[in-house]
Amino acid sequence: MAKKVQASKPKVAAYCRVSTDKEDQLMSLSAQQSFFEEYAKSNNFELVPLYADEGISGTKLKNRRAFNRMMKDAEEGLFERVYVKDISRFARNAVDFLNSIRKLKAMGIKCQFITSNLSTEDGEFTLGILALMAQEESANLSKRVKFGKERNAKAGKIPNIVYGYDKTIGELFELKINKSEASVVKRIYNMYLNQGYGANKIAWILNKEGLKTKRNCRWSQNAISRILQNELYIGRVINAKEYVEDFLTGIRKKNSEESWFVTERPELAIITQEEFDKAQKLLGERKDAFKAKSERQSCKYPFSTLIKCGCCGYSFRRISRTYVNEYNRWACSGRNANGADFCSNHTLVDERELLDSIREYMASIILNKDKLLQRTISEFKRKYDPGCYEKDEQAVTAELNRLKKAKSKQTQMFEVDAITIEELKERTEELNAAISKCEKELAVLKGNTSAYDRIGDTVKKYCGSIDRLLSAETFDNAMLKRIIDKIVVSTDGEIKVYLKLFADLDIEGSMESL
Repeated sequence: MAKKVQASKPKVAAYCRVSTDKEDQLMSLSAQQSFFEEYAKSNNFELVPLYADEGISGTKLKNRRAFNRMMKDAEEGLFERVYVKDISRFARNAVDFLNSIRKLKAMGIKCQFITSNLSTEDGEFTLGILALMAQEESANLSKRVKFGKERNAKAGKIPNIVYGYDKTIGELFELKINKSEASVVKRIYNMYLNQGYGANKIAWILNKEGLKTKRNCRWSQNAISRILQNELYIGRVINAKEYVEDFLTGIRKKNSEESWFVTERPELAIITQEEFDKAQKLLGERKDAFKAKSERQSCKYPFSTLIKCGCCGYSFRRISRTYVNEYNRWACSGRNANGADFCSNHTLVDERELLDSIREYMASIILNKDKLLQRTISEFKRKYDPGCYEKDEQAVTAELNRLKKAKSKQTQMFEVDAITIEELKERTEELNAAISKCEKELAVLKGNTSAYDRIGDTVKKYCGSIDRLLSAETFDNAMLKRIIDKIVVSTDGEIKVYLKLFADLDIEGSMESL
């Protein structure tokens, strides 16, 4: 008697989203996840890893990591159908909604919306109307938030966290001076105005003393510059310097000075008006004197922002000579700006010699692709194999949840215009790296081998980037950044190139010294 062949279960995906990290919203997310798991079981579906965005707005796709990962997995054919609770969970931007369901439809993937009992097979007209209604709901919410912000701005309220001040308990927008931090603010102005230190040097001094910013981060040049330019320290609260032009795009634009809301709060003053005015004048003079700084932060030259000093951590800057013995060399910008006492690294790196050395090494990688693959797998296992270190799955999960919650709070602050996009990027950079590391550790602790399975594809794609680099006559900055994470130059002249491949996988690894 012939054996009956059991049909394989259809592979389906489910997408969940909540817009804030409040407890009731998180409970809603948990309920959605449980529902889809039960739904798949009762309908004999195979549910691929569930995609969930926590504390993320539905109006902008760029911030929705899980959604974008789902669309990418759809292209790889990991599932045949997508289930969503309702249209507003899928997207609150009608254009994004239609574009996304069209992409899925073109790949033969049906999208089913449970609450409305509709799917992409029902046509775009009805779905489009419901998507527009979801978008209008977001527009009304945005108007209410804008109204509340304007009312608080007129009253001179301060919505964000500011170094030198503490939030008044029970008052969301009220501050009081933190005496310890206020003394650091005074020191910053004194070092800048009276001791001749630049923002970089001041940040270095504070970090050396072990002092932290309000968010417990290391001090940076930007953080010092913001303190030197914030009028709150003279007791003047300025709101509405920027506004969100379109709630769908989140694009911010500068308001005219006449539209600002300015409130005098002398009880919050930490420094004098005279000190502040002197700082602004000096900032302007130094900005004009060091215009080359913007070039060091750009992608104009092959090694812009790639070469780092092994002594002080600053980027190297390009030094060109166009007469007699012409050359292009790279030197430590920290030493150049702050002197030999600040950094002892006097190494000069010849641009042409470094380019030739990199080309030679990259060619050797292509000749030994299998060796690179084995080394990558070995490095990954060494870091993430649970047999090599003692870590508890529950502890890693708790840390991951904490990091995600911290990130969602920052995203929420941006969405209500409490912080700028630049501040959001700065605050979430370290969080993103920590989240990625926890996710990798958790995958291995749970015995998920897919992380290993994808390494081969990653290495193959990386070698393809090297092939394109080697086939080019000249290297530009974008090409080098696809294969190189950073180049570190030590005080004794040793040069190490850290590969982008290892940075993307969040593992250590560098090429031989050049």
